[in-house]
Amino acid sequence: MGGRSLYINLYIDFSPFLKRSTMSLLAVRSRTSWVTLCLTLLITSFAASADRTLTDQLGRSVTLPDRVDRVVVLQHQTLNLLVQLDAADDVVGLLSSWKKQLGPDFARFAPRLATLPMPGDLTQVNIESLLAEHPQVVFVANYAPPEMIKQIEAAGIAVIAVSLRQDKPGQQDKLNPVMADEEQAYNEGLRQGIKLIAAVVNREPQGEALIDYTFSARAQVASRLKDVPAERRIRTYMANPDLTTYGAGKYTGLMMQHAGALNVAAATIDGFKQVSLEQVLAWNPQVIFVQDRYPDVAKQIAADPAWQGIDAVKHHRVYLMPEYAKAWGYPMPEALAIGELWMAKKLYPDRFTDIDMQRQANDYYQRFYRVAWQPRADGE
Repeated sequence: MGGRSLYINLYIDFSPFLKRSTMSLLAVRSRTSWVTLCLTLLITSFAASADRTLTDQLGRSVTLPDRVDRVVVLQHQTLNLLVQLDAADDVVGLLSSWKKQLGPDFARFAPRLATLPMPGDLTQVNIESLLAEHPQVVFVANYAPPEMIKQIEAAGIAVIAVSLRQDKPGQQDKLNPVMADEEQAYNEGLRQGIKLIAAVVNREPQGEALIDYTFSARAQVASRLKDVPAERRIRTYMANPDLTTYGAGKYTGLMMQHAGALNVAAATIDGFKQVSLEQVLAWNPQVIFVQDRYPDVAKQIAADPAWQGIDAVKHHRVYLMPEYAKAWGYPMPEALAIGELWMAKKLYPDRFTDIDMQRQANDYYQRFYRVAWQPRADGE
């Protein structure tokens, strides 16, 4: 649209000159050169400002400007990826729960994020606050309410929905989708999601580099665990606040599988759900993992008498995960590249004695966050 407006304006400006006779133009070489230059600039400007169409992860065709440098991000996974793609400076607004979702230390990767307005969250938007930031594109979660997406689009702003999954029709907007093949859905969905986000902000080379590193690094874990039979896999539980956990159909379960764990919840529940303590006691996991963003959950499990009969608690195998593990239910590149490796090393330490997690994490963080990895005080 912008390109068409530019074309019309330039045509009007130069039309008197262009209407001169062909003989006059040929006779005056300098004028011919000037017309050629003007037409070249006109065509170049038109191409540079022309619109393009991308398909988001809801399967929607979205038209957006060729160059994008002002985005509002209402999904934390996308914000995390934009920082890794070195596109944090393109963010002009973000979701209000970003610190809760990403952790308060996330701002160290891009300090200016802490100064930005927050015109909405995962499932709601303040349209007046959004418009005040003049974004070209708004990123939303695939489960954002349809009316929220329509409201933003009605204001003339392109909306890109991201799921980091490759879903079959009818499942793209679900929080807990039905999947025929979890491995395929998340592997291809992550690749597609990174490529989509990178294309929106014109960071395609960075996106390809992130994808290549992620899946190459993941392969080393698989090679070391390929001979662990199913019956010897370690029973593992992922503890979240309020006894919520991840069952089948979430990336976290797939992450545990890649690390050689048997997710005790997978056979009982689908998606992200609350369970009872009695159910956890019945599962009797050998290892309990707790996400980095929920340290109070690990403390509660260690202190609560009701948990003390569980094998993992009795043998002090309750582990607070490092920041980079990101066992979120949706895949993140570092979770595949180094989070699964950390988890596998905790489960099968004898198979990974040569792996220095500090070195592995630092390499990733230097490449994609452009900072050194700083572990917690407890070494994770």
